[in-house]
Amino acid sequence: MKHSPILDTRFFFSTAPLPCPYLPNRTERRVVTELLGRDANALHDGLSAAGFRRSHNIAYAPACPECQACRAVRVLVKDFKLSRSQSRILKRNGDLWENRVSIKATQEQFELFVAYQESRHSGGDMSKMDFRDFQALVEDTPVKTNLVEFRLPDQSLAAVCLLDRVDKGLSAVYSFYQPSQNRRSLGTFIILWLIQQAKILGLDYVYLGFWIDGCAKMSYKEKFQPMEIWTINGWQAFSSGDGDSS
Repeated sequence: MKHSPILDTRFFFSTAPLPCPYLPNRTERRVVTELLGRDANALHDGLSAAGFRRSHNIAYAPACPECQACRAVRVLVKDFKLSRSQSRILKRNGDLWENRVSIKATQEQFELFVAYQESRHSGGDMSKMDFRDFQALVEDTPVKTNLVEFRLPDQSLAAVCLLDRVDKGLSAVYSFYQPSQNRRSLGTFIILWLIQQAKILGLDYVYLGFWIDGCAKMSYKEKFQPMEIWTINGWQAFSSGDGDSS
């Protein structure tokens, strides 16, 4: 019997258990699928709205049977209001030059990436990446992606933001910055810039990846209220009580 080919079939896979990179004495599993074909953007839009994240041409979400600590979060752009400290950060970085560049990795970007990893994530998997790995991180994308550089007045590279345009929002894929510029709070600045851009474009959300309960490295995301968090019942209002209300 002759069968017709199955079109637009999507396969989801579960990864093998691995040590959790965020919480001690726990294992991590993910459900993953490839973003391929002409409908890659539409698939990415739908999966982002269902709590998935993108890396290269893969969309993934946590699937840890005994742990629910990692959950996607997104900022409600239209309701977001700057705190006084966030306003100061924007003013402090008013001299940065924003440069939207082609999706092509450069040696200058890689050197900044290495400095950032050594300062903030020494010993992590990403700290072992060579230029080809970094190039794949930046360039291996089947969806609508933008790469933005931020430069100091002397034209040196201060920060880089890789982001995706998704339905009704912007998704922060990865950002890194000059660790010696601590006073500028560049990590916070990049998120505030994303929120500003989403407002200009009339978008509803900025997706910030996963907030991880009990992980201090992810607690900074709590400062961008109001936010929603992905749950088994869909997106729900999220408030940690630790946001910056100054």
